[in-house]
Amino acid sequence: MEPTISRSKAIAVGVDAVWALVSDLPNMGRFSPENVGGHWVGGTGPAVGARFRGTNRNGHREWHTNATVVECVPERLLTFDVRSPFGVRVSRWSYVLEPTATGCVLTENWYRVGSWFIRRFLGPKVTGRIDRPGFNVHSIDYTLAAVKAFAENSGQVVGTLAAADAESTVDEG
Repeated sequence: MEPTISRSKAIAVGVDAVWALVSDLPNMGRFSPENVGGHWVGGTGPAVGARFRGTNRNGHREWHTNATVVECVPERLLTFDVRSPFGVRVSRWSYVLEPTATGCVLTENWYRVGSWFIRRFLGPKVTGRIDRPGFNVHSIDYTLAAVKAFAENSGQVVGTLAAADAESTVDEG
């Protein structure tokens, strides 16, 4: 399955440090414009089959999702499927890390899944976002820039996050 949106950012820090950030799903809210965190359900961290309950916010709207890790290769790949509280699959997210001579490249992928009804009616009603792919381009750019800033600045997010230089592939399909 090809991602609907794929964005990448070079980070001048090793894959071990970046992996520690992106695999810490309970604290991903510090890097996201929509996710505010969550908690592992019955476990302590990423592994195939691990479950996570996430909380998201858009203005006054708040909603919860349930995620299950479907691929996990430490310091390389973390993929999880997201379902609504009713068990309906709504998306898949993936973080891919590739080592480079100067650190690593972090790629965030979003896969649009779910039924037409979820995309057209339920999703926008719950989240307040009519253009989910359009928002996710912004969200992924923001997240990658925040992870980069945090990792490269010894755990400090410095200044305004500029995400305009991320490489991308967008398929509105």
